[in-house]
Order: sequence, then structure tokens, then C-alpha cells
Amino acid sequence: MADFVHLHLHTEYSLLDGACRIGEMLDEAVRLEMPAVAVTEHGNLFSAVKFHDEARKRGIKPIIGCEVYVANGDRRNHSGTPGETANHLVLLASDMAGYHNLIKLVSAGYTEGFYYKPRIDKELLADHADGIIGLSSCLKGEVATHLCRDQASRAREAAASFRDILGANNFFLEMQYQGIDDQQVVNRGLPPIAADLGLPLVCTNDVHYLRQGDHHPHDVLLCIGTGKNVDDEKRLRYHGDQFYLKTPAEMAAVFGDFPEALRNTVAIAERCDVDLSGTVHRLPNFDVPAPFESPEDYFASVARDGFDERRPRLQALRERGALRHDVEQYERRLTYEIEMIRKMGYAGYFLIVWDFIRYARERGIPVGPGRGSAAGSLVAYCMRITDVDPLELDLIFERFLNPERVSLPDIDIDFCERRRGEVIEYVTRKYGRENVAQIITFGTMKARAVVRDVGRTLGMSYAEVDRVAKQIPQTLDMTLAKALAENPALGEMQRTTPQVQELLDVAQRLEGVTRHASVHAAGVVIAPAPITEFAPLYKKDDIVTTQWAMNEVERIGLLKMDFLGLSTLTLLHDAVDHIRRSTGETIRLDGIPLDDEKAYRLFGSGQTLGIFQFESSGMRETLRKAKPQRFEDLIALNALYRPGPLGAGVIDTFIDRKDGKEEIEYDTPKLEPILHGTYGVIAYQEQVMRIASDLAGFTMGEADVLRKAMGKKIASVMEAQREKFLTGAVERGLATEVARKIWDLMEYFAGYGFNKSHSAAYALLAYQTAYLKANHPACFMAALLTIERQNTDKVALYLGECRDLGVSVLPPDVNESEWAFTVTPAGVRFGLGAIKNVGDGAVESILAARRESGRLTSLNRLCEDVDLRLVNKRVLESLVKAGAFDGLCGDDAASGNGTHRRRRSAQLLAAVDGAIEHGSRRQRNRDRGQHELFGESEALQADGTAMRLPDVPSWTEGEQLAFEKEALGLYLSGHPIDRFRRELDRAGVRAIEALDQPAASATVAGIVSQRRDLKTKKGDPMAVVTVEDRGGRLEAVVFPEAFRKYGRLLDVDALVTVNGKLEIDEDAARLIVSEVRPVDALLSAAGRPLAIRLTAPPADRATLEALRSVFGRHPGNGRVALEIELRGQSPPLRVRARLNRVRVQPSDRLAEDVEKVCGKGALSWG
Repeated sequence: MADFVHLHLHTEYSLLDGACRIGEMLDEAVRLEMPAVAVTEHGNLFSAVKFHDEARKRGIKPIIGCEVYVANGDRRNHSGTPGETANHLVLLASDMAGYHNLIKLVSAGYTEGFYYKPRIDKELLADHADGIIGLSSCLKGEVATHLCRDQASRAREAAASFRDILGANNFFLEMQYQGIDDQQVVNRGLPPIAADLGLPLVCTNDVHYLRQGDHHPHDVLLCIGTGKNVDDEKRLRYHGDQFYLKTPAEMAAVFGDFPEALRNTVAIAERCDVDLSGTVHRLPNFDVPAPFESPEDYFASVARDGFDERRPRLQALRERGALRHDVEQYERRLTYEIEMIRKMGYAGYFLIVWDFIRYARERGIPVGPGRGSAAGSLVAYCMRITDVDPLELDLIFERFLNPERVSLPDIDIDFCERRRGEVIEYVTRKYGRENVAQIITFGTMKARAVVRDVGRTLGMSYAEVDRVAKQIPQTLDMTLAKALAENPALGEMQRTTPQVQELLDVAQRLEGVTRHASVHAAGVVIAPAPITEFAPLYKKDDIVTTQWAMNEVERIGLLKMDFLGLSTLTLLHDAVDHIRRSTGETIRLDGIPLDDEKAYRLFGSGQTLGIFQFESSGMRETLRKAKPQRFEDLIALNALYRPGPLGAGVIDTFIDRKDGKEEIEYDTPKLEPILHGTYGVIAYQEQVMRIASDLAGFTMGEADVLRKAMGKKIASVMEAQREKFLTGAVERGLATEVARKIWDLMEYFAGYGFNKSHSAAYALLAYQTAYLKANHPACFMAALLTIERQNTDKVALYLGECRDLGVSVLPPDVNESEWAFTVTPAGVRFGLGAIKNVGDGAVESILAARRESGRLTSLNRLCEDVDLRLVNKRVLESLVKAGAFDGLCGDDAASGNGTHRRRRSAQLLAAVDGAIEHGSRRQRNRDRGQHELFGESEALQADGTAMRLPDVPSWTEGEQLAFEKEALGLYLSGHPIDRFRRELDRAGVRAIEALDQPAASATVAGIVSQRRDLKTKKGDPMAVVTVEDRGGRLEAVVFPEAFRKYGRLLDVDALVTVNGKLEIDEDAARLIVSEVRPVDALLSAAGRPLAIRLTAPPADRATLEALRSVFGRHPGNGRVALEIELRGQSPPLRVRARLNRVRVQPSDRLAEDVEKVCGKGALSWG
């Protein structure tokens, strides 16, 4: 063994502190001929399994350890100054007992001792000391801290306490040296303590990065973690460049005077022996009811009983001549699957899944029809784990489970997003709270993200970093190396700009490094005993997870389940509920016909906003081309609309063959039954398996091995598989050349092939949503708007979809609205829960007041009946601004008289304080048993319905829309740009929602809703603004040159037209601004006069004088024409007169002033 072994090392899993990638570090250890190495993350075991397995692959002994935080006192005392409540201590597992104790220690650090850091204490360490070797750690260790403070006696006491806990042979005083003065003090103080207490010395280097030259990227990484700039003198930093993986010779050069400290690293490594090789499945126990004696027997019974429940459907299909396979084939397939599952030992697994799905269904929690390869199992279909008939859709069981697969079957389940937690809670109760946890996941620094992180830390401006980041394509698996190879412009920036060179050099060193830990969206572990018997725990925000990610959890044999929350299931449930409430019709989703003409017409039109998996602009365009007419088409499109097939033109081939534009040819008639459903295109992995089986005699298990090898392009396996396929195909009658051609076809398409089982299950969900949208649009849109109520961008988009569907959207109303969007005979009513600042408690209080007192007749009456702690001033003002009181404004407002509505709304907003005071007084009196004369307030008229309102100026139309936007996050009753839409259309200005393709020049018009002022590195001003029209919003970037010209025009609430280069990435669009103009300037330039229509009467002198005054307030270059209608004639006579001496500046305010004088709709352009 070498003369030195690293025992104190941090990988990237010491988050935003360690910069060593595990693979790179181990490769370097191999190069340096190191026989062993330890990994000691800060307070966690995140990397333990991955490190262990990668080290074993390379023939290096892995030493599993952790640099823990030891509390200065009781770990459960969560108080004190951050940074002074704990010291560091390196712990190494010498054997399996120590490994399990280490798991328990780091778990308790998070679940019991977390206070800024995950802390243990000496009491806990003593309880779990068996098999543990301790090192006194770095300058932040307890012994070193006292020595640095010239407290030698306290340092001795600390060392003695660890000796007593761990044993004299198991605690080592740790020497380091990276050129830091304090470390020299510690190194001088440790030998006397060692001699006095009989403790051995050991030397380490506290490795945080791989090579000496990595100190700068590591420094940047620290800044990313602390949110600091590298130029900040007061920030956390590691002094010097010595925290790297030094060679044994380099360590000997530093610690030559302490040979025993060097030798002890080797001795410790020899003592440590933790072997996690092999996977033992650890399934929780499933209790079976009497009279069944085993899970296997109960499983078979449940599966067969489930088939009996499915049998009537099969018989009904057979009677209609629609059953593709006879019932006997189903029975044979069922028997085969049951026996295979029992033989492989997975009966208990299926029962566990069946049980919690049954729980969900019994409680009305929506469950998805399936996902992944499990949809190919008839057993899963019979047990109601899935709702996809695998025989009807030619799905393959072996794609899911076969003897060649050594891992546990993987059944992922979709639940209603709103109620998923109920199922997890059921599982937690059933198997024990200590036995169930969610799973951690780690986020890494991707190509664009790491450039932005590093650029910000280096002090570069947003504009400069953005310019570089935008040169990195947003494609799957993009890396900085690939971006530099594919984009010459990026390479040129790197070569010619020193700052960009530094940015990219550092970013490439940090690219892919783990950045943060979070909770996996769906993963849950169910263990047969407390999870800390098998894996460490992590806790954040009161959520307990494993410290190991999905792959590592499965690797050690724990049962991992995916409980996915899918909003589409919530959408379907709510839409069906709306249909039942509004029509009385009860729809069973599993009874929807799969040949509904309206549904396919919807798909073919591309009107699929809100349709699961078919909503993106690219998919909508594909649907318009493909015009799907059967369910199989939807399965195929869902499978083919992915980067690989799209890039290879496969989807175009599919469409052309479907439409008869390209002939379908089969190299052998044996391919026709396999590929006819996809018009001769290999779209699915299952088709590759079927070809291998039917044409070359592969078993389905062997075919699955081939499918994996092709999909992952495993060359070593592919050559042997090729020879096997060619031999088998020729033996079964194919010519060698034909067999080779088919192999090449399989190899080409297999890289793009998708899991048909998954595609079929999700196509079914898509079809169900489309069926409801096509046949019950109002109910569907009400459910969709409720689900997306917090996403104002999507709500605005879906409101436009409502208009296209002919569904009216009614404003919120305190008497008519519920919490959610609801369906009425007149359309969809806006929900109170979607109004900003109106919380769930406030909504419930209003609804309760309605239930208790009936219709609310005034603002005062509402304040009398609601809980004013919940329905406070902020809530009431938001309700008024949202138009929720318009229904109380009398018949004029209800019928659309905007002037009256705006006046009453202004009065109600001014009356809020008085109404709250009135309501509070009435409630106090009511509580005291006092009643006012006649039981009514003095603020009410005799009929008890009207209240006296303050005399305040009316809102303008612009103010009303602005308040509406403030309260709803969008414009509902109108939009400031609406009055110019006709003229903008004539000028070729497109609606924002119609922008779906990149363009060198594009013009939009709208209101500036947000503006963020920035500066470049040179200090030049620029801005990022958001422009929105009625149907959408768009980010526009105004770089310095454009900002100098047009920045003054881009104030918030300005109405503008913006021209520039349109960029679109993954359905997100943004405009690089080249020109900005006020909307009214565009209209003036069009040369069309402002036309004002009057009737005579009342086109009297007073009206004309009022108009003259308006014109005087808005001087400009726009021409004006009057159209006067003389109603005394029959038919009425219209007279048009151009006012040659009058010139005005067209604007929103001018339009409002004219309409105040002449009435709504009196003004137009033309």
C-alpha cells in the first residue's frame, strides 16, 4: 500500500463547497496509484453509495465517512450565534457496524439537531460509537479552535472527551497544512496533547478541489453558494491554493517530520472495510387476509377476481364485433403473467401497489390510467392498477417485466394533484411513519445556468452574461463543450474577449456540479423497518427525505414508488363535476367512446390548448398537418413528437404515409402486422421487440435486451445481437440481404423509438381531455381556469381560447361567484379565489354570509355579515377593483352601461373604510344584543338595499382597466389596446399569442406592464420590459443603443408598438428591440383621421363647445372628422365634415375624453 491515503475529502456533494467530481477524483486517484480514498462530506452521506460503487469499479477501496458538526452542548438546543454552535469532526466507518452508526448519526443531525447546520452531540456520538474512527478535523474542529485561542488545556479536555467516547485507538489528532498561520499554531499544539493522552497523529489535506489550478473555480463556487461577488473582501474564502488532491510525495514533503502521521493514514485505510456490493431487495411486509397463506396466493386471487370484473366489457366488445382477441387469449396471457410475477418474487410488490390504488379509488381520488411500461401488463389492468387494455393495443408484458430484468418492476402512478398527499399519508400510516420517506433529488449546474451563475459572481453585467448565455442552444444534453463546437460565434467571443474567456473557462470547470438538494416530485420509499436501518435521512422545511437519490435508493434494494401529482386528473375530475352540476349528466371517463367525431375534429384543428401532452405550439402545428382520425394516431403522434424523431424527419414521413403522399413498402409481409398501425414507421420500442421475436425467434426477454442495447447504442452488445438476429431471421426464411436491411431499419429507428405503453396511457388521458373540451367546452374551461388561476399568463391565454370556443367569461360577482370558476347558463363565471389578495378564508366567509343571509344587497350589508378579520380593507378593495360589486350597481351597470359602472365602482372604493366601520359597529351591537331602530342601519334607504355613497369623480375607462388588471392580474372586460385593434391589424401588427415562429423582424403592440432597468458592465443603461396585449405577453430586451433612442417611451402603462428580432426557445418568445413607437404615432402615420360620430339632436352647441375644449387639451398632428347623423330624415341622413383647422395627438386619454362628451363608441379611426 502507498505511503499516504487521503482521509479528509469533499466532493461536489458538500454542496457549493466541495468541487471534486467523484469520477474525476477517482480517476486521479488511480493515476496516482492510491489504493484507497475517503470521502467526508459536510454533515451528510449524499455521495456514499455512488462513491462506493465508482471506487469499487476502479479497484480502489472506498472509505465512507462524514465531517459532522458537533454541537457545543445539547443538539436539541436550537439557539445561539450561527457559526459558534458547533465544531467539525471527521468520522470514518471502519466496518458495517460503523457504517450503520454513521447513517444514524447523520440522520439525527438533520431530524433532531439542525440549527443552521445538521448537528450531532457527544451524547449521540457515544450511543453510536461502535465501528467509528474519529479525526479531530480542520481549524473548525473543537481541539483546533481551542488551540487557536491559546486554550491548550481546553483543547486537551476536548481531545480527551473524544478519546473516551471513541477509544484511544479510534481517535486521531488531525494535522493539516495549506499555508495558513493558524494551522501552524494547531500543528505545534497537537503533538504535546497526543503524547500526554496517548493519542495517535494523522495528517490530511482537507481536499476541496481536484487540482491546484482549480482553486479559482472553487473560489467562484463558494461565491455562488454565499451569493457574494469574488471582489468582496469580507466574503468566505479558502486562503491559498493548497486544498487539492496532493500526491503522497507532496504530503510527505509537508509532514516529513511526522512520519507516523503519514503511516497512520495507511493504517486507518487498512482497518476500514465497508462493502455495499450487491443489491438485496427489501420489500415491506404485506399482511394477507385469511384464508390465504401467502402473498403469492392472495395476489393470484386478486388478479383473477379483477379479470372477472373486466370480463363484461370484453363480452360487450365481442358482441359488437370490436374485440380484437378472444377471451381465451386474455385468460392465457393472465395465467402467464401471474406465474411470471410469482416466479420472480414480485407478488407482494403488486399487492402493495394494488392496495394503495384501491384506497384512492374507494375515496374518489382520481387515479391515472397508467404510465410507463406497466401499462403493458394485463395483471395490472385486471387489478385496476392501470386502465389500459394491453391486448387491445398490442402492448408487451416483457417490456415491463421479464426474467432478464434483475431490477424491481417499476410502477409509477399518477394521482390527482390536489389529493396525492392523502395516498402518501395512507401508506405512511399503514407501513409506519419511520418506515416511509420521500426521496431527495439533486439539481446540477447546466450549461446556460452555470454561465449565468459564474458571470454574476465575476461581477459581469446582466447584458454581457445574457449575450454569452444566449449563444448556448437550449437543446437536450447541451454542454458548453458542444456549444463551443457547434456555435462559431461563441468560440469567437471566447477568443477575443478576456472576460468571456474567464467566464467560460470557470463555467466549464463547474458545469454539471451539484448545486442544491430538493425533494423529488414523486418518489417515496417504503421500507420493512425504520429507514435509518438502511439509508440516512435528510430534512428540510419539515419534509423528511432519504439522503440518497432515486438510483441509489433502488441500488441498495429499498422499494421506491412514484406517487406523481398530475393536474390533468384534477382537471378531468372537476370538468366532469361541472358537467354533472350544470347538465345532470354523469360521465364515466372509462366509458367515453374512442371514436368521437368532435374530439378528433378538435385535434385536427390544433385547438388543443389545455389538452394534456398536445398543448405546445409545435404540437398544435403538427396536429393541423396530421389530422388524426383514430386513437392509434394519437398514440403515435405522442410518441413521435420528441427531439429525436422531429430532427430526423420521422414525423413528416409518418404524416405523408398516413395521407397517402408516400407509399408504404414492407421488406417482408411479416412486417405489415407489426408496423401497419404506424404506416410502416417504427415508432415504438415494442415494435423493435416484436420484429426481433417474430422475424428472428428472440424470446421477448431477449428482445428486451436487444431493445435496451439499441436505444443506448451499446456497441459491445450490438454486434453480438446483430449476428444473432441475422442468423435467426435467415433460419426463418428471410434472405440475408433483407435481414440486414431490416436490422439497419431497426437500428436507425430504435434510437428514436418510444415506449408505446406509456404513450398509449398518456394518449388516453389526452383523448379524455379533448373529448370533454369538444363536447362540454364551458365546463372544461371552467375547470382549466381554476387549476391555472395562479398563473395569470395561462389564464389570459385560456380566456382567449374561451373566446375562440364561443364561451363567455363573466366577471367575478360577490353574489354569483364561488371560490372556483363555475359554469352558468350565460358562460363561465370568474372565481373569487382567482382575485389577488382575496385568500381562501375571505372567500369562505363571503360564501358563508350568502348561505346565512341570502343575496348580499350592498357593501354595508356584506360588511355586516362577514368576518372582517378575513374580509379586510385590502380584500374589499380588490373585490371592488375586480368588478365583483358591479352586480350591486343597478340595472344600468348590469346591462353594460360602462359610465355608470365606473362611477359606482369609484364610489364603492371610496366607501370601503366607512363600510368596514359600519359593519364592525353592527357586529358589536349584535353581539351585545342591541338592535337599531327597525333593525336597519341609518346608512340604508327605506328598502334596505341601497346605501349612500360618497360623491367622488368617476373612474376613466383606463383607470377601470388598470384596477381590473391590478386585482385579476389580467384584463378581463377589455384591454387598453382594444380600441386600436382594427387599425393595428391593417398595419400588419400581430397579436402576441400568434407569434410562434422566430423572425428577423416582428412588430407587436400592447401595454408596458413591467420594466426592469439594468446596466451593462460599462455602465450603459438598458432595460427588459414586458409588453402585453389581450391575448398574451412578451419579454422585450432593450439593449443600450435602442434604450438611448426609445427608453423614454417604455414607461409602465405606456401603449406602444415594438419592432425587433423575435427569438423563440421552447415555446418561450422574446423580442430584441430595434424600434419603439407610441401606438397613437403609428395611427397618425397611417393618415387616417379621428372620426367622431354625433346625432342631431343632441349634437347641440354645448356638445360642440365641449369637443372644442377636448381638442384644445390634446394638440398634435392628427386630423379630425365629424360624422353627424340627422335623425329627422327617413332614412337618417349622415353628414361628414373634416375639421381642417383642428389637429390632435391621438391617445388613450383623448379617446376617453371624447367618449365622456359623446358617449361610448362615438370614436373610431378612418
